[in-house]
This record gives sequence, structure tokens and C-alpha cells, in this order.
Amino acid sequence: MTSATIKLEQVTKTFDGRVVAVDDVTLDIRAGEFFSLLGPSGCGKTTSLRMIAGFELPDSGRVHVGGRDITDLPVHKRDMGMVFQSYALFPHRTVAENVAFGLRMRDVPKPDIVRRVKAALAQVALTGLEERKPGQLSGGQQQRVALARALVVEPPVLLCDEPLGALDRKLRQQMQFELKELQKRLGVTLVFVTHDQEEALAMSDRIAVMNKGRVEQVGAPTEIYERPRTRFVADFIGEINILEDEGRARALRPEKIRFVPEAEARVGGTVETANFLGGSTLYRIRTADQRTLLARETHAGERSPRGTGDPVGLAWTDSDTVALEG
Repeated sequence: MTSATIKLEQVTKTFDGRVVAVDDVTLDIRAGEFFSLLGPSGCGKTTSLRMIAGFELPDSGRVHVGGRDITDLPVHKRDMGMVFQSYALFPHRTVAENVAFGLRMRDVPKPDIVRRVKAALAQVALTGLEERKPGQLSGGQQQRVALARALVVEPPVLLCDEPLGALDRKLRQQMQFELKELQKRLGVTLVFVTHDQEEALAMSDRIAVMNKGRVEQVGAPTEIYERPRTRFVADFIGEINILEDEGRARALRPEKIRFVPEAEARVGGTVETANFLGGSTLYRIRTADQRTLLARETHAGERSPRGTGDPVGLAWTDSDTVALEG
């Protein structure tokens, strides 16, 4: 399976002539990478994906795939696979028939359809379920059918719009690993829309964080998490402390804060709440100067978590903080 680059060039999309869904977005997505569009509802991520797919046309700007301008190309000529949150399977057709649908639409010879459907189902671990209907499958199995249907046409680009959103947490995590492994094995360029920060961090080669139709930051997961550029990115990705100092804002992750004896503390305070998370506890601390700080402590040995009202000393280094642009 080949892969392709994707380029959005100053793309803008409005609805009803006044609601700006995507605002002058430029993105360069590399061939063969797992690229996530991440942000809250209404930020423009799904509209951006739909413009790549051809379901929406930009008001201005251009869309290029594999170096070719496809802005005005209809959906069926874009040679892309797409997986939706709803899976969009035909309930009255078997697994094999669902997977074969795109090949039949392309007039692929029947012997080739049989061979390719068999191979696609093997890729997603569904061999032996060819004759079942979607209603006889679990949510995870239905998701795999939708994925096989998208991959069987051997597209250079796979577009996924919240494809794991309907799954329970444990199955969702399992499918994250499986989808990431499959994407790397096939080498397809995958664009993944999600509002789930942990999901984007776990799966992506790079992430574009979107807000109000614009791209706030693009980078690898470690860069987005460790070096957020704006207040929005810092606040949207995981827990964060925003420190205000003479009109300048700096971000400090809870795990960068250390619990130390009072004599070594940068600030003292008391525990307001303690959320036990298994391998760690997330504390909300009320400081002596009436600020609220979040601090995460990893558990070592069998020491019990600190309790509400316990006095604590906190310390961090300036290098643990990140200056924010806005």
C-alpha cells in the first residue's frame, strides 16, 4: 500500500455565510504518518477532514494530496478510505459484503474481490466472521469491519473521524494500539480526528491542536505536552498550572512539582483534595498566598497518599516551566 502527502493551503470554510468553521488553515501532513486533528467540539477539526475527503468544498484555499491539487475533485475520485464514529455499515449485508462494497463500486473482478476481502479481514483479525451481519458483532468487531472496508481499496490516505468514540474505555485503548500498529505496518497516511487528548498523545506521530477554526500548534506529542506554545494548548492538553508573573504566563505540569520539607519549599500549603489514580495521586493544594496548584505524586512503596488538610511543601525549578504566547 502506498502513502501520500496532504497539504491544506490557507483553507477557509464558512457556513451560512457567517459561521467560520475553518479559518485560514495551512497544514503539511507527511506521507505515511499518523496525524491527529485535536480540539474541542466546534473547533474545525471535522470540517478540515471533510474538506480533505471532498464532502465539503473550501470557500478559499487549496487541498493537495500527493502533490496533486484535488480541491475540486469529487469524493469518488479522491481514492481515500474513511472510517466514521458510527461505522456506517450496511446492517442487512454480511461482513464480507460490507468489506467488498468499495471494490464492487470500482468494478474490480470478482476473484480479486474475494482475495482482497480475505486479506483485509485477516489484517484486522476477523477471519472466520465473513458471513455474520453487523448486528451479530461486538462494537470492536464492527469497528474492525469499517476499518477493513476502508483499507481493502488500498488507499494512500485513510481518514478517521472519531472512529473509537463509541467504544468503552478498555476496548478503546485496545483498538488504539491495534490501529496504530496496523497503520505503521501498512504505511498508509492516516488523518485522525479526536477530541480526546490522551488518545491523540498515545497514537500520533504529530498533532495539530485546533481552536475556533485555527491551528494553535503543530508538533510531536512530547512537544505539544512538554512545550505548549499558547495558554489554550497548555490548558487543553492534560492538567496544568498557569503561573502569572508580572503579566507573563508560564505553564507548569503537576508532575514537575516536588513535595519537599518546609525548609526547602518554594511555597507551602495544605491539601484540599486528593484524587487517587492508581500509580499516582493528583492533589489540589491551597497555597499560603491563596493560589491553587495541582501536584502529581507517583507512588513508591506502600506509603499512603496524603490526606485532606495535610501541610505540604512544594518546589520546582524555573526550567520546569514554559513561557506562553497568549
